[in-house]
Amino acid sequence: METTNELTIAAPPEAVFALAAATERWPAILPHYRRVRRIRGDDRAKVVEMAAWRDFGLFRYPVRWTAEQVNLPEQLRIRFKHVRGISRGMDVEWRLTATPGGTHVVIWHEFHSNLPLVGEFFARRIVGQLFVANIAGKTLRRIKQLAERQMRRSASAVRQPETE
Repeated sequence: METTNELTIAAPPEAVFALAAATERWPAILPHYRRVRRIRGDDRAKVVEMAAWRDFGLFRYPVRWTAEQVNLPEQLRIRFKHVRGISRGMDVEWRLTATPGGTHVVIWHEFHSNLPLVGEFFARRIVGQLFVANIAGKTLRRIKQLAERQMRRSASAVRQPETE
């Protein structure tokens, strides 16, 4: 299973990267995240336990996983390797590209389940469609809202005349 979520954000790559890389802050800024806890590591390379809500119509289902995270600001990339949970073995990469007036963001996921008989069905339908598409899509849309709001506030502050 390989899937991508992508969109363009009207904010510079550094601002988008700062929001995306600070996973421990996600529960405070992303309503669908319940918890992110650093198990070990530093701001460049760490292991984090993540927990979110997956929506199913009117119902919310809790999901959780543990991932190794590597922040590569010089490449505008963030890499994750899921090491625990139903998505164990999944590779994820945030790829940011500067564009005129903003940043194009792609969140790429690759996962191949080695469950006998149902592995690819499980990877594609359960993990890909029910887990990745929902949570990554909400994450990316919310990061867009936050980064663009920061840009509007910065632009507004620049236009405001100083009071004496």
